[in-house]
Amino acid sequence: MVFFDSHAHYHDEQFEADVDELLSSLPEKGVAYCVGPGVDAETSEKEISLAEKYDFLFAAAGIHPHEASKADENSFQRIEELLRHPKAVAVGEIGLDYHYDFSPRDVQKAVFRRQLEIARKTGLPVIVHDREAHEDCFDIMSGYPDVRAVFHCYSGSWEHAKRILNMGWYISFTGSITFKNARRVLETVINMPPDRIMIETDAPYMTPVPHRGKRNDSSYVRLVCEKVAELRGITAEEAACLTMENAMRFFGIG
Repeated sequence: MVFFDSHAHYHDEQFEADVDELLSSLPEKGVAYCVGPGVDAETSEKEISLAEKYDFLFAAAGIHPHEASKADENSFQRIEELLRHPKAVAVGEIGLDYHYDFSPRDVQKAVFRRQLEIARKTGLPVIVHDREAHEDCFDIMSGYPDVRAVFHCYSGSWEHAKRILNMGWYISFTGSITFKNARRVLETVINMPPDRIMIETDAPYMTPVPHRGKRNDSSYVRLVCEKVAELRGITAEEAACLTMENAMRFFGIG
């Protein structure tokens, strides 16, 4: 059984000491593909560099809402340059975060829109970060119906998910669906159309049970897959296949 981890941050400092050892071990643990998104120009470049070294690893380049206030014209130009790389498969991670508000909301919105324009220009899909900003995020995204999108690390309601799906976008789930306090998102997992669901680790964060509290990595995407299978009443092999097919189609791999 092999898996597609659609979102893992191997540029993160938590992997600094052993990133090559870890990445080298993942294919034998069933990780067939993985996409590593950056959070600014520098980390996006690191993800591209890692993707150059490992066949199974691909990259996304973008400016996270936490970093939006630091973005300037040079940042956007650098992101566009990185997206020309053959291992770059998406613009991301981009969006809005009203939980921490590390960047002013008007700046987050402007940077989000600017990168959606880049996605439209390049023809690449976007990886969307939406935390406690559902209405503003959806309103902005609705202005770009031609841009393919995945809402990553989804933990929201089925009602909001239906709005996302009606626009033709995808939804990706992390280890949070294994947490004891996960309730409303489980309905979304159960009701998702099979051609629009993806799985991810969001490594080094969102480590699934029973490893919660430890550093996450792509080998744990298996546990997310198994939970999806349990909730949907299918085998783990079936869940692995459908999420693999969806991610390959979304990112244009294979």
